[in-house]
Amino acid sequence: MNCRVLLIRHGETVWNAAMKFQGHRDVPLSDNGIKQARALAERLNKQEISAVYSSDLGRAIQTAGEIAQSRGLKVKALPGLREINFGRWEGMTFKEIKKDYPGLLKKWWENPLGTRPPEGECMSDLVERVTGELKQITSSHVNQQVAVVCHGGPIRALVATVLGMDLNQNWRIRQDNAALNIIDFPEWEKAILVLLNDRAHLENDLLPGFRWE
Repeated sequence: MNCRVLLIRHGETVWNAAMKFQGHRDVPLSDNGIKQARALAERLNKQEISAVYSSDLGRAIQTAGEIAQSRGLKVKALPGLREINFGRWEGMTFKEIKKDYPGLLKKWWENPLGTRPPEGECMSDLVERVTGELKQITSSHVNQQVAVVCHGGPIRALVATVLGMDLNQNWRIRQDNAALNIIDFPEWEKAILVLLNDRAHLENDLLPGFRWE
């Protein structure tokens, strides 16, 4: 197979900055998110990329567009690469969810694979659709490098899957806005994680959210 996937999380949105669950809500990039996407595109400027794929949500398409534009490529939007559907939790902060759904949140945190937010998806639903999409992408691009822009949930699910991790522990994989990840696929079952959550293209932003005090 020999396909290299540049797996990228979209730039920051206003809801990201406010720590709100987005899921399937189509929230656009913030001004900072646009800057992040452009910085990432500049970093990848000299890379040979055969195709650019994206979730069909605007924040991912905007980020992918910055990468595709200079190459004259068209972004191929795939609904299967969407973030997990958080249902009624979308638009809420973690604190608000903890207040209104304490029992369900605890259950979801311990077993996201089998726990479904109200009117939403469980992680097993997410894993099935995103792995299906990525398998199709890698099989269509033998001996090529492609960019795939999506969301934190799908990226954590994919990384955990190819590494054979317990998917209920996927939250241990940090994934920041505009982060670059690289996975090599000599074969699907022998995937190699080359790079994880790299944000070297973002000035003064090595560890976002970290506080010394």
